[in-house]
Amino acid sequence: MKKVNAPRESGFTLVELVMVIILIGVLSALGIGLFASGSAFSPLLANQQLASATLLAQQAALAGNAANTLTIEQGSDEFRFVVGGGSANPRTFAIAREGTSLSVAGGLPLTLSFDARGAPASGSNLQLTFTGDSTFTTCLSSLGAVYAGSCQP
Repeated sequence: MKKVNAPRESGFTLVELVMVIILIGVLSALGIGLFASGSAFSPLLANQQLASATLLAQQAALAGNAANTLTIEQGSDEFRFVVGGGSANPRTFAIAREGTSLSVAGGLPLTLSFDARGAPASGSNLQLTFTGDSTFTTCLSSLGAVYAGSCQP
């Protein structure tokens, strides 16, 4: 008697197809969660912008330039950092607030001037805190160093 082999069908089983569909569903749910936040803004971004503006004003002071001041303002919808407000060529950096607030001793607006060594003319530490979805603190030390975190006594 002659044995006849039945042709084998190639393809995926029902179990394999269901597992792939479940895996795609889980991955898409995770991906949507990462991109569904209301805003790309974070207090970290404003914190970094403040540090950059401070360093620019310090560099102007070290170069003997008249643009050795930094004015920090908090408007209703944005933060503004103005470097060299009293000079002929002030530079303004603005960033949307989007629910974030800035607190500093003495309140805002605040104008800082830097001496020829790049240190704040006030001679004291200044702590600035951005609060929103998260909180970031920046310290401008009495020697002119700008760093993340609380000021050390």
